[in-house]
Amino acid sequence: MTPILGASPEQEEVVTQAAVPVRTQEDVTSALLSAILDMAGDLDTRSLLERFVAASTGLTGARYGAINIVDEAGASVEFVQSGVEESVVAALGHPPHAWGVLGAIPDEGVLRLEDLTHHPDFRGLPPGHPPMGSFLGAAVRVRGERFGTLYLSEKAGGFDEDDEGVVLSLAAAAAIAVHNSQSYDLEVRRRRWLAAAQEISTMLLEGADAEDVLERVADAAVQVAGAHVAAIVLPGADAELLVEIVTPAGRTMLGADMSAHPRVRAAYDEGAGALVADVSADGADAFTGYGPGLLAPLHAHGQGMGVLTLLRRSGAAPFTDDDLDLAQSFARQAALAFVLGEAARLRGTAAVRDERTRIARDLHDLAIQQLFAAGMQVEALRADPSGPVSPEVSQALEQVVAHVDAGIRQIRVIVRTLDDPGATIPLVERVVAEVELARSSLGFAPQLTVRVDGRLVEAIAGDRVEAGGIDDVVAPGRANNVVAVVREGLSNVARHARSQAVSVRLEVTTGQPGEVVVEVEDDGVGVPPAPARASGTRNLAQRAEESGGSFALLRPPSGRGALLRWSAPLD
Repeated sequence: MTPILGASPEQEEVVTQAAVPVRTQEDVTSALLSAILDMAGDLDTRSLLERFVAASTGLTGARYGAINIVDEAGASVEFVQSGVEESVVAALGHPPHAWGVLGAIPDEGVLRLEDLTHHPDFRGLPPGHPPMGSFLGAAVRVRGERFGTLYLSEKAGGFDEDDEGVVLSLAAAAAIAVHNSQSYDLEVRRRRWLAAAQEISTMLLEGADAEDVLERVADAAVQVAGAHVAAIVLPGADAELLVEIVTPAGRTMLGADMSAHPRVRAAYDEGAGALVADVSADGADAFTGYGPGLLAPLHAHGQGMGVLTLLRRSGAAPFTDDDLDLAQSFARQAALAFVLGEAARLRGTAAVRDERTRIARDLHDLAIQQLFAAGMQVEALRADPSGPVSPEVSQALEQVVAHVDAGIRQIRVIVRTLDDPGATIPLVERVVAEVELARSSLGFAPQLTVRVDGRLVEAIAGDRVEAGGIDDVVAPGRANNVVAVVREGLSNVARHARSQAVSVRLEVTTGQPGEVVVEVEDDGVGVPPAPARASGTRNLAQRAEESGGSFALLRPPSGRGALLRWSAPLD
């Protein structure tokens, strides 16, 4: 730059800073092409929008620039700006909504104003907002719909037609770049959903606990979908719809009854997912404080299993149709995995049952018949008319016949046991087996106490169990429930309690009315004030209800850990 004669160095610096270089059309075209190429190579939407705003302000000479993405009501959900200091942005509180002059920007073309304050739709600027006069606004359309709106303001001398051309070119290039970015983001999310679905299938096929799998479904969904909370609504014992699984941020809604929520009910009954602009407006107290929602039914073969619900806090960006499609696909795959996992379990159970039946039939048809034939031959030898046998031989033959008869009786017991594994095993012995099995998962041996009418019964005597008359008063069906309660209670302690000691108490009261009570007490973390799921004890409650009894999860008298108490009347 040529020095100014007679000017001091300080004056020359001021003139240098104030001077605006004159750019040729060739310079502008080159800069525009460079900006377009920069945007085309950026697959991160936020970074891309920042490049777009920077290019728009730089090529037009605007002091302020922003792109605003709004929802259907015109409220801003994402705002990228340049020119306004961050402290001022924070003081303003929230981005501008697409109302007033900003709402007058057309879908096609531009809105160019010498002074936006003179526009008939101008509603004023909020306190603390920088003054703005000259204005240029244009829509950015992606896939035929408005994606966002560009705002430019405060250009010395005002905007002209050349600026309009630059802005429209940049908007068109930004639209293509945004489309590419969205397509890339969609593919990334699709892969993450697919990976989550594969993980769920693997867990089920490996025999993972159904509750753990459901909890993983919620965790994966909240992470992949960018939601604040994921909740799984499952049918209850009386066909009500309850929030049974929820991620930590939404624990207050655990156990909420969603039976009367029309969208949740429709998703469960009809298998149709839905996007909700504001879930709190539907009247469900559990959804207070949340805005955008997504409902994805867990359906397989036309059968409803539950509803995966994804929520974002009020004011957050809404879920899109792509989000719904991906979440529904994930929910369908998860539901199908549950069905296939259950089918595999049933096939395994059926195979075991068939094998037991085959073994029982072979023992009955072959082993017993052969032993019976052997016994008949021995009897024939004892009664052989060709000559009397010695007393010693006769005694030996008699012992052989006795052993054969005993063997036949034992095989018949084994056959009955194979047909019904619990039919010939005393209840206390089955409970002892469950307690022993829990040792490996707990890391220590639980303590077992058995009482009948207040009398302490020795649970183990050598390798056998003192039944104490329990099997005379506890019917087989009720005994099966008792064993299942002990098993599920110890399993819950092993998974969640982090305890150092567990006591299992079985008490039977005869007479009228008779009752069987099972208690499982641990010294672990206790019942959480806001647990992550409620289905862990639902099976126990259902067993009590079906048996005409009761179930409770209490704080024990010691104040430490938890006390599970299950009771049912004797049949």
